[in-house]
Amino acid sequence: MKRTNKKRKGFTLVEIMIVVLIIGILLAIAIPNFITARQNSRAQTIIATLRQVESAKDQCAMDKGLTTGDACPDYTPFLKKWPPDFPVSGAFAEGSVGTDPTFRGKTADQWTADKSGL
Repeated sequence: MKRTNKKRKGFTLVEIMIVVLIIGILLAIAIPNFITARQNSRAQTIIATLRQVESAKDQCAMDKGLTTGDACPDYTPFLKKWPPDFPVSGAFAEGSVGTDPTFRGKTADQWTADKSGL
C-alpha cells in the first residue's frame, strides 16, 4: 500500500492574524501623519492665496493711484485667476489698501505662525 503525503498549502490563522496586526500598527502610525500633512498643505494654500490677494491689491492701488485706507474697487484683473477651492466670501476678507487680507480673522503671517486653526 502506498502512502501519499498531502501537504496543505496556505496560511494558518495565526499567520494571517499577525499580518493583520502589523498592517493595523502601520496604519495607526501613518494616519495621524497624513492628517497633519493635509492640515499643513491647507494652511500653505491659504497663506499663498492671502499673499497673492495682497499683491493684487497693491498693484491695483499703484495702478489707480489709491492711498492707504482707500477701498480697492476691483483687484481681480491683477490676479491671474482666482485660486481654486478658496472661498470668495464668508470667512475671507480683502480689507482696504494697506491692510492685510484675512481668512477666518487671521492674516498670512498669523497663519504661518499657527497652522493648527483649520
